[in-house]
Amino acid sequence: MVEFGHLTHVGLRRDLNEDTYYGDSELGLWLVADGMGGHEYGEVASALARETIVRETRQGTPLAQAIRIADEEIIRASRQRHDTLPMGTTVVAARIGNDRFEVAWVGDSRVYLWHDNRLTQLSQDHSYVQELISQGTISVDQARNHPHRNVVTQALGITDPKALNVETMTGELLPGMQLLLCSDGLTEEVDDASIARVLSHTECSAQECVDGLVAAALDNGGSDNVTVVLVRRA
Repeated sequence: MVEFGHLTHVGLRRDLNEDTYYGDSELGLWLVADGMGGHEYGEVASALARETIVRETRQGTPLAQAIRIADEEIIRASRQRHDTLPMGTTVVAARIGNDRFEVAWVGDSRVYLWHDNRLTQLSQDHSYVQELISQGTISVDQARNHPHRNVVTQALGITDPKALNVETMTGELLPGMQLLLCSDGLTEEVDDASIARVLSHTECSAQECVDGLVAAALDNGGSDNVTVVLVRRA
């Protein structure tokens, strides 16, 4: 049995929430998408990503391929609108079935695994600062305050389909394990140690943990839209 909690919040400094999410235990699909492009562009891109990935998953399309189709559909929609600015979105998605999980991502929305009282980041950000970290140019701590920390190197609707890097990972989902999907509105304001403290309260429901994480992001400044989905194997 799978329990999940979910919440999105516009944050304290934005007028529009360009994040979106989806969760469906029957379909075994959860996702978070963080739109970008300003005005309603990001909102349209993240909604298109959600709708396309859900539709394709229902039709039996593998997760990575569903994300690739979403990239093509957002690019097509942007061209039809004759937008001067490209619209884009990050996405992180999880499929769960038969005690296994698969996660896939593009951009800097993240997925974490909680197991044996330990939090592990499964995804690796497609971002400028992550490239600097990988090169050993800056530390993880320095990345948190880097002026270009919000620059993504891959995004649906912006990255050419031929160059799109949909990363995936699979694993076993045992009882007590939790998968956390979130936009960078959470990780910008709440560090991994603080996220781990909230998830350690296993006596709380998944929804209570999600509410606590979003509240922590707002307490720490709420500089961006924040979206959190927590899936827990009972």
